[in-house]
Amino acid sequence: MGRIIAIANQKGGVGKTTTAINLSACLAEKGQKVLAVDIDPQGNMTSGLGLEKEAVDKTIYDLMIGEATIEDVIYKEVIENLDILPTDINLSGAEIELIGTDNKEFIIRNEVHKVKEEYDFIIIDCPPSLSVLTINAMTTADTVLVPIQCEYYALEGLSQLIHTIELVKERLNPGLEMEGVVFTMYDARTNLSLQVVENVKDNLNQTIYKTIIPRNIRLAEAPSYGMPINKYDSKSTGADSYRRLAEEVINK
Repeated sequence: MGRIIAIANQKGGVGKTTTAINLSACLAEKGQKVLAVDIDPQGNMTSGLGLEKEAVDKTIYDLMIGEATIEDVIYKEVIENLDILPTDINLSGAEIELIGTDNKEFIIRNEVHKVKEEYDFIIIDCPPSLSVLTINAMTTADTVLVPIQCEYYALEGLSQLIHTIELVKERLNPGLEMEGVVFTMYDARTNLSLQVVENVKDNLNQTIYKTIIPRNIRLAEAPSYGMPINKYDSKSTGADSYRRLAEEVINK
């Protein structure tokens, strides 16, 4: 039975897509069957897992406007054990095209549930906004994983996100839970990173993953080569930390 995890934070630049790409790849490396779902119109998860956006024929946009089935859109085994539902910039227009459509919050859910049984994990990369696309991810998901950057404004916007998750739970997806928080871009050389972690732990009544993702140059380089970190530099601290996160997610 596939566990569906949406990776969301409406704040950009917090390591959301990096986490989506590398968690998916490290779960697949551990023998889990994974479907990566890219619903961020920037398409960085698509390209970060090695799929050329220009070479993609059908995307999640075609799925949302009803011009393709989920089977048409899934690209199989982009990496061993890892399939992907890709996207491109056209998806940014979907919101306008869907105005007036009944049940538009459930389009992705209705499609993903057709293939849910085929996967151990389905990881959804959300756009950095609280849009119809993000709501679609949350109606589809079992849980929401929130990456938080270790910086001064880390908690800003988090209460808004938690409020959104609670609204979706109340009105659209009663089973939705908070998966937890994962700290990203941790810099051991600064006191600030440590303070942020302590501050969040004190103020947030949420599960916090033990694994903390460090600031790591190899992690930053990997997407430009279209590779997750475990393929780009298997021995890097970034690869180690995402493997540990994958282990925690599996054991949860």
